[in-house]
Amino acid sequence: MDKKVIMITGGTGSFGNQFVEYILNNYNPRKVIIYSRDEYKQFIMNNRYKQHPLYNKLRFFIGDVRDESRLRLAMKGVDYVIHAAALKQVPTCEYNPNEAIKTNINGALNVINASLETGVKKVIALSTDKAVNPINLYGGTKLVSDKLFCAANAYSGGYGTKFAVVRYGNVMGSRGSVIPYFKGIIDGGSMELPITDYRMTRFWISLKDGIKLVIKALEETRGGEIFVSKIPSFRIVDLAQAMLPECKMSEVGIREGEKLHEMMITQEDASHTYEYDECYIIYPNYNWWDINILIPGGRLVEKRFEYSSEKNEKWLSVEKIRELLKTDIVEY
Repeated sequence: MDKKVIMITGGTGSFGNQFVEYILNNYNPRKVIIYSRDEYKQFIMNNRYKQHPLYNKLRFFIGDVRDESRLRLAMKGVDYVIHAAALKQVPTCEYNPNEAIKTNINGALNVINASLETGVKKVIALSTDKAVNPINLYGGTKLVSDKLFCAANAYSGGYGTKFAVVRYGNVMGSRGSVIPYFKGIIDGGSMELPITDYRMTRFWISLKDGIKLVIKALEETRGGEIFVSKIPSFRIVDLAQAMLPECKMSEVGIREGEKLHEMMITQEDASHTYEYDECYIIYPNYNWWDINILIPGGRLVEKRFEYSSEKNEKWLSVEKIRELLKTDIVEY
């Protein structure tokens, strides 16, 4: 990261804000480009960093990933691209499918083409558990996006841009996630929290953990891998108890397009998935991909292995969730 030019699409979101802060506090980049379409969010973010010693490294580009020519202009001289821009709200994507496709699929193609044409060294695309066995349009668009980024390595021929994907579940405390939702209800004075389904489970990942996996992918990718976080699970009812002890709970039913449990690796992917100390890596299953360039230190998972929030080996207790709530939550 030192002396590199880094660009983040969708850079004013929860991930982008925390990623920029992490990079400025831990590295000495030559330049960090925040590429997004919302001028007000850029204004707010710009003001946050005005007193930072590396403030002069920041550049703010107004632009949309739907605009390939603008992407090409912004990527000139860029070493690394982190692609975080997406329409992420499930109901929004269901009601506006054309717009979701334009941003999440066409936008991914534009990032790929612009990166290849401008000679970007590495591109890391952020994915989601919803891309695995998708049941809603958002998940479907992200599945296509993941496939595009992995397959894009065929076009760079192993000598140009390297593309990889980082996949994790809902980030705790990010906009639109369950914790800010519960917090709003609690702040309103209610002693009852709505639970979609008492059986529901989720993965727990903080923004900082997500960022560390992105850094790992940047440092280690050979091109084409999907890096999957190795993180604990929790039960939604335990989260409610951690946030509001002795609260009442009302089961309101699963929303359209919502899963009971999260899935990040399927049994079908097990044949080319390797386990490492900090993560799993799903390697490309293409005949053109060189199996001899595996990242060292991993072992092939069992044939019937799957990685879901329901069958996870690591679980958070109510007490541990309450402890993490004091340190993991960063909202922008």
